[in-house]
Amino acid sequence: MRQTSAQRSTEQYGGPDARELGWDESLYEHGGDGGDPGELPDTGPPAGAASADGGNGSRHGGRRGRGSGRARRVLKWTAIVLAVAILATAGAGYLYYRHLSGNLEKDELNLGENRLDKSAPNADGNTPLNILLLGSDSRNSEENVELGGARDNAGRKPLADVQMLLHVSADRSNMSVVSVPRDTRVTIPKCTDPEDGTVYPETSATINSSLQHGGPGCTVATWEELTGVPIDHFMMIDFAGVVDMADAVGGVPVCVRANVQDPKSGLRLEKGETTVKGEQALQWLRTRHGFENGSDIGRAKAQHMYMNSMVRQLKAGTKLTNPGKLRNLAEAATKALTVDPGLGTVGKLYDLGNDLKRVPTARITMTTMPWTEDPQNPLAHLVPKPGDADKVFSLIRNDIALDGKDKKKAPEEDAESSDPAAPRGEIPVTVQNGTGTVAQAPVTGRAAEVTAELGRLGFARAAADATPKSQADTTVSYPSDDLRGDAEAVAKALGLPRSAVRVTQGVEEVTLVVGADWRTGAKYPEKPESGEEDNKAPESADPLNGDDKSACMDVNPEYTF
Repeated sequence: MRQTSAQRSTEQYGGPDARELGWDESLYEHGGDGGDPGELPDTGPPAGAASADGGNGSRHGGRRGRGSGRARRVLKWTAIVLAVAILATAGAGYLYYRHLSGNLEKDELNLGENRLDKSAPNADGNTPLNILLLGSDSRNSEENVELGGARDNAGRKPLADVQMLLHVSADRSNMSVVSVPRDTRVTIPKCTDPEDGTVYPETSATINSSLQHGGPGCTVATWEELTGVPIDHFMMIDFAGVVDMADAVGGVPVCVRANVQDPKSGLRLEKGETTVKGEQALQWLRTRHGFENGSDIGRAKAQHMYMNSMVRQLKAGTKLTNPGKLRNLAEAATKALTVDPGLGTVGKLYDLGNDLKRVPTARITMTTMPWTEDPQNPLAHLVPKPGDADKVFSLIRNDIALDGKDKKKAPEEDAESSDPAAPRGEIPVTVQNGTGTVAQAPVTGRAAEVTAELGRLGFARAAADATPKSQADTTVSYPSDDLRGDAEAVAKALGLPRSAVRVTQGVEEVTLVVGADWRTGAKYPEKPESGEEDNKAPESADPLNGDDKSACMDVNPEYTF
């Protein structure tokens, strides 16, 4: 008889009884403050993502292979959401808390030689949050091979076939999620495996293969090179319990515009809305051939729809009333999760969940990176769509919501600043060289070169600062409103757009960071500045709003009945 993941968690993982580890069962018997003892806290949007065909989260195929084969190529972000919820309702006796934290596998955040600087804090001292969500297609266990097929792939290093960047705004008012198709050809920077010292040289290859270059830290480095977005954390999930989780939350409503039957995943649904549970939920997340044109683009869209629907379910007060199931889910979820050291305890995951729950579903936007066929291999690979892809990444770098609902963050070009600038010769300006990227060395002497230009323009107190920096966009930052006019004067003199001027608590005076977008020349390259109407994801990103209950998947006509 096929075991559930909860049963496998108890029998395979073993370990001491939860009571012995500090689980407080009385919390369920008495219901805490008098509410429903099984009430699930409002955990907000997903804090993790998931696995792809085969589902092994360990880059070398270790314990990640256990009990995870049937969850091939599945976005199992629900593992993290529910794990966070479980911890919140459990009372988390100290010993049990420590036990669960010990289940987490940790890996280095970034394996590249160069790393982008973290996002600067805004005027209130808050910073945006960027988390890379990963899932693998490993078949590094017999069960994975039996359930996932492709026996000839047994033993090979896993690929990161699910990749999503989750961006939460500094003020926590909105969240944007960007998927990148697994077959997108990108620059994978030089990475060094922290376990055996293997050095993988820079190469051009599909983004899913970056996981084979030392682990998730190389995928993080690849994303920083691709997007210019500094990554704060990663989460890699490989979890067979998605079936039990879908049951635990009472199922997830999904929709298809026609009858669909996909023999590859086993999904069979009639036209309209269906609440999928158990194996059917798993089939939905795995389905590729049955949706749209049968590509990963359609599957990513279906996963976005499922994620949004799941978040709405959790926000609506989904209940988990069985303490035994909660314990098993907590065990299995934490054993299936690989994170960077910054998220290396369940307490940190819980804090993250509390942070994310502040984002309303109406301000969640799911997108796919705008893409086009790879001119070098149009039948097999994709590349970022010129213009549209960088626009999406630029909005994220500048902490602008992809839904277009943010207020315009810069004044009109012809508006007069409320803070008049001091005479140029009296404005202290610190100039830093941030031209280095993940894959490009910094341009030597760039800060001195731009400082000299500022001096020629009359900014006699401009001075180069040798502090190493690395960022995609050139910025002029200032710490308080009384220096705004000075910062705008510097930007205007160098030809920088006003959108490059920002207030931050991370500097003490007007500070110019020459970014990777300005590697040569004394004058900033002229670029058109987007108006407010352009500050949202292009249609090619196929944006989906978290509150859109009308979303429905198109069905591949070859897979209908």
